[in-house]
Amino acid sequence: MIDEAASESTAPVPAVARDLLSPFIELLPVHGASISVLAGASQSTLGASDALAARLEQLQFELGEGPHWEALHSGEPVLVPDVRERRSSWPVFCATASELEVGAMFAYPLTLGAVVVGVVDLYRSSAGDLSPSDRAKARSLAAVAASTAVRLAALAATEDQPQQGAWSPELRRVVHQATGMVLVQLDVTATEAFARLRAHAFATGASLESVAQDVVARRLTLDDPAAGG
Repeated sequence: MIDEAASESTAPVPAVARDLLSPFIELLPVHGASISVLAGASQSTLGASDALAARLEQLQFELGEGPHWEALHSGEPVLVPDVRERRSSWPVFCATASELEVGAMFAYPLTLGAVVVGVVDLYRSSAGDLSPSDRAKARSLAAVAASTAVRLAALAATEDQPQQGAWSPELRRVVHQATGMVLVQLDVTATEAFARLRAHAFATGASLESVAQDVVARRLTLDDPAAGG
């Protein structure tokens, strides 16, 4: 069952997100989960079951590597039975995740037809793989969750203020807005603009969201050589 602390938020959007995540945690041998939806070049985190699930999702978002991104790009589940042994594909993420209380991670794409619309990220505190029956169950749960997750993301996108629960990261509108501003400043693609934001955050040790806030507030301009972007 999802941590009761998450119930501190009574907003309808996080509540539905918790309903989406509960079956994964109750029916699979995992300890936490997060769910996010892709809309064009933007990605919105709908909810996370606990602080560690939120942190793992945030790390992958900021670093641009990890099982989440591989599942998103391949459209196939990505199973990592032992995070400490999977270093070659995502060296920075795995090195950071190894310092947390996580042993294994499993990323399942959310698909509508042939289109990948998001990802459910699962973790367990100890290393270990999912059994064939658990893998099939996770695929089925992801298939059921996909359409509801898309509707939830669309609902959240219409809110003036992003909903936040105790463990639910706010929709990263500021990151998307900053990406658009950098795109104009540097005359680059959205992908390159986002990469510049992420590179600056990594180089300065700041979070991606704090860098984005500085860009949106015009405290930081990445076309300035002094910005180091």
